Amino acid sequence: MGLLLSVQSLSKQFGATILFQNVSLTIEDNQRLGLIGPNGAGKSTLLKILSGLDDSDAGIVAPKKGLKIANVPQDPVFPKGSIVKDFLSTDNPWFGLAGFSDANQECNSLSGGWKKRLAIAHAASQSPDLLFLDEPTNHLDLEGILWLERSLQQAPFSCVLISHDRQFLENTATHVAELNSVYPDGVFRVEGNYTKFLERREQYFEAERRRKEGLEAVVKKELAWLGRKAKARTRKAAARINSAHALIDELKDMDERARVSSTSIDFTSSFRQTKRLIDAKQISKSMGDKLLFKDLDLVLVPGIKLGIAGANGSGKSTLLKMLMKQLEQDSGEIKWADNLKMVYFDQQREQLNPKATLKEALAPNGDSVIFQGSVIHVNAWAKKFLFEVAQLQQPVHRLSGGERARVLLANLMLQPADVLFLDEPTNDLDIPTLGVLEESLEEFPGALVLVTHDRYLMDRISTHVLGLDGKGGATLFADYEQYEQDLLSKKAPAAKAKNTSNTQSNTARKKLSYTEQREYDSMEATLADAEARLVAKQEESERPDVVSNHVRVQQVFAELSVIEQEVDTLYARWAELESKQSQG
Repeated sequence: MGLLLSVQSLSKQFGATILFQNVSLTIEDNQRLGLIGPNGAGKSTLLKILSGLDDSDAGIVAPKKGLKIANVPQDPVFPKGSIVKDFLSTDNPWFGLAGFSDANQECNSLSGGWKKRLAIAHAASQSPDLLFLDEPTNHLDLEGILWLERSLQQAPFSCVLISHDRQFLENTATHVAELNSVYPDGVFRVEGNYTKFLERREQYFEAERRRKEGLEAVVKKELAWLGRKAKARTRKAAARINSAHALIDELKDMDERARVSSTSIDFTSSFRQTKRLIDAKQISKSMGDKLLFKDLDLVLVPGIKLGIAGANGSGKSTLLKMLMKQLEQDSGEIKWADNLKMVYFDQQREQLNPKATLKEALAPNGDSVIFQGSVIHVNAWAKKFLFEVAQLQQPVHRLSGGERARVLLANLMLQPADVLFLDEPTNDLDIPTLGVLEESLEEFPGALVLVTHDRYLMDRISTHVLGLDGKGGATLFADYEQYEQDLLSKKAPAAKAKNTSNTQSNTARKKLSYTEQREYDSMEATLADAEARLVAKQEESERPDVVSNHVRVQQVFAELSVIEQEVDTLYARWAELESKQSQG
């Protein structure tokens, strides 16, 4: 693999806030590096530094000579009056690949999802060596995300992508790196997809836990020795004294890094016993000449968690607003239980006053809030959502997207709810906060209506999924996977049948060549050797001398990942050869 970009010992801070320190990374040909980390870790800033749009405070950025870079920001902005063909001409292959049909459409009339498609297609069509993508799935519907996944998997360039979409990372990333101050080097990188990253990270933290336990035992012994009377020591003990203080400092450093903050989310339920909270019968809705859905029946009861899925413009948010009494249906009837308490998370964050201070946004009625019957001071309430007391006088419009989302979640937690309506709640939330949100939603005893492009969240939370096709149709599915399979089967049934026929025909004609037969005959011995090396490397990863050295730990984990990938590849190849032999 050819080296595209190397960075060494990068550091960056804003005012007194340190974003990251001493971060080193390399990016090579044919790599798709998923960059994750908590809100405020500096991911977007690091991306700007890597792409030359910002400077680091310290460190070296060394791109390959002549490296061609393209960028796609979180929220693409197009000049007023510009049209699609200004960025993507009709003879550009990406025009059709991205799904555009009207080259003269004004860019700013496009939805957020189509703006994102245009920005991605424009950047990709520049034939970059390296593409930087900041939250590329934001605003994309399922079809758009699947299009992006296919495009990146087949792309001839490398890319670095910031994303909190775990399914997207699972399907696209060849490497995953977490930017986080809990790591001694500020970043932890693993070769493989998101699942492989989670496995390696768990192993790393387990090794760190064992190392910390061993270090605590040594420090305890050394502290006892240091506490003896001075006459019990001689000048010869000076080296041991210095070593003891170094161990104490190392343990303190581990304790500092281990203090990881996480927000706490706990929605307040009214615990209403009414069976039918919302009952919709034969409802229909059109926008202009477009029929969104027709004759839809829907009942919400306590405990149901309804995911609403569909392409952008299919009516998801419209249906949400109808169920919340914000829009009238064209026909049909909707009944609400008496005194129904409904709470709404708005994807546009329009419920927040941008001119208000953080303190006013968190505690609009004074210096405290009442949460589940208890009075909590605004300082403590702010810390619960990972805000510093010094931030309380900061205006809302200066908060990051993730910070504004946390403020909105804090507001929602104060409102008793029979029904929660969440419209794209995951935008800008980091992965740890997403996990806490999911746990809270799973435990919420009321009804939940969820619109999200986050397939992982939808699949984990939803008890039912309502699929809207944007043409009047609405179908209820048992889970998100069933909905996705239905969507894919409708999209290209003929192509699918043709591919299946070709595959079966090709398989029937296959048989092993002389070279393949020799490879097959030796495969068992080759696998045995690879698995032996895998076991040896796993044992090495648990050795005390490795566990006690964080640099060596990461190196061993990287070597372990390579061998595991080799074993997986060998098994896949063995199955392929075995299939050809049985068909020959």
